[in-house]
Amino acid sequence: MTSWTPDSWRSKPILQQPNYPELSKVADVEAMLANRPPLVFAGEVRSLRKQLAEATEGRAFLLQGGDCAESFAEFHPDKIRDTFKVMLQMAVVLTYAGGCPVVKVGRMAGQFAKPRSADTETIDGQELPSYRGDIVNDIAFEEQAREPDPTRLLDAYNQAVATQNLLRAFAQGGLADLHQVHKWNLDFVAQSPLRDKYQHLSEQLDQTLTFMDACGISSVNTPQIRETNLYTSHEALLLNYEQALTREDSIGNGNWYDCSAHMLWIGDRTRQLDGAHIEFLRGVRNPVGVKVGPTMDSDELIKLIDILNPNNEPGRLNLISRMGAEKVTELLPPLVRKVAAEGRNVLWSCDPMHGNTIKASSGYKTRAVDSILQEMKGFFEVHKTEGTIAGGVHFEMTGQNVTECIGGAYQITEANLGDRYHTHCDPRLNADQSLELAFLIADTLKAARQR
Repeated sequence: MTSWTPDSWRSKPILQQPNYPELSKVADVEAMLANRPPLVFAGEVRSLRKQLAEATEGRAFLLQGGDCAESFAEFHPDKIRDTFKVMLQMAVVLTYAGGCPVVKVGRMAGQFAKPRSADTETIDGQELPSYRGDIVNDIAFEEQAREPDPTRLLDAYNQAVATQNLLRAFAQGGLADLHQVHKWNLDFVAQSPLRDKYQHLSEQLDQTLTFMDACGISSVNTPQIRETNLYTSHEALLLNYEQALTREDSIGNGNWYDCSAHMLWIGDRTRQLDGAHIEFLRGVRNPVGVKVGPTMDSDELIKLIDILNPNNEPGRLNLISRMGAEKVTELLPPLVRKVAAEGRNVLWSCDPMHGNTIKASSGYKTRAVDSILQEMKGFFEVHKTEGTIAGGVHFEMTGQNVTECIGGAYQITEANLGDRYHTHCDPRLNADQSLELAFLIADTLKAARQR
C-alpha cells in the first residue's frame, strides 16, 4: 500500500461531502481548527484500545450509544447529563449480568454530520440541498439555511469541547457512583410495567453493594466505585474536520491520532475500499468501527479488515452489524464464519437501529422496539451458533422522554409519535426504552457467562 499522510485521503474519490460555495473559506476554517487544542488525548485512545481488545476476547462488553445527530439548538447540559445517566444505568445492569467490565462509548461530542440518500430534497416544487447535520447546514427548509457553511465546523468544535468537558466532570465528580446509579435503576424498576421481570436482578445488585459496604469497600476508599470512563465517538464523515484535529503522538513514536474523538466509525455508505474515508482512517491509531450492512460481501469484508487492521491487532477494529431484524440470521453467519476462518481479530457489535427504520402512517420515521430486540437476539444467536463472540451493542438513544420509537413496556404507539418527536434525523430510543433493552440483553449475557 502507498504511504499514508493526514491529507492522503484528498487524492481519493469521496462521497457524502457538502458542496461548499467558497473553497477558500473552507481552507481558512481548516487552518483555524488545526491550531485548536485536541478534544481527546493519545493516552486515552490507547486505554480504549486496550479495553476493546478485552471485549474482542470476550472479557469485556461494548456499550455504544447516544444521539443520532447532535444539534446546536438543543445543546443543553441537562440533556448531556440525562444521556450520561442512562448510559451508566445500562452499563451497571450489563456489568452485573455479564460478570465483566462494560466499555462505555458515547455517540457524543462530535456526532454532528449525517450521510444522506440524495444531495437534494424537494418540497412543494422547491429543490434545496439536503440537511447534512448542523456541522454543515441548518435543518430549516430555506435557501440560505441549507447552503453549506464552513464556519459551522468551528461551532461544532466549540460545542464538542463543552460536551467533552462536561462528560469528564460527570465521570469523575460523583455522578457515576455505583450506589447513586443503582438508586436510579431501582426507581425505574419500581415504575416499569415489567417490574417483576427486573426486580430479581435489581435485588441481587442491591445485596452485592450492601455486602461490599459491609466489607469496607465503598466509594470513599475505592475510586472504581465512584468514578468511571465514558469515551466519545462519531462517524468520521467530514474528513477536513477530522484531518484538522489529527495530531502526531507527542512521545515521538511516529503514530497519528484523530483527536476529535476516542473512536471513529465509517458508515455503510462510505466504506469503499479505494475511497477517501478508508484511506484516512487506515492511518490513525484510534479504534475504528465499520458499519456492516446487507450489501457487504465476505471477500470484500476481509479486504477491508486487512486495510484497516493490517497487523491484526485486537482492539483496533469494530465490525458493527446492521442487517435488519428479518435478515440478520440469514446474512450475518457467512460474514462471521469467514472472518473467524481467516483468523482476523475483530470486535463484533450489533446496531439494531439502522436496519429497522420504517415510516408510520402519520409520516414520521420510526423504529419498533420489538424489531430492535429481534435483531439483537438474532445477532447473539448467530455468534452462539458460530462459536464466536458477540462483543457489544450500538444504540441511537437519548436520556430525554421522547416519543420516536414505537413499542416497549410503556407502549408508545404511532398515534403518540407526534407528542415529543424531537430528533433532527433518525428516531431514537428514549430513556425507558433504552434501560428496558439493557435488562433484556442482561438475560442473554447471563446465559453466555453460565455457558
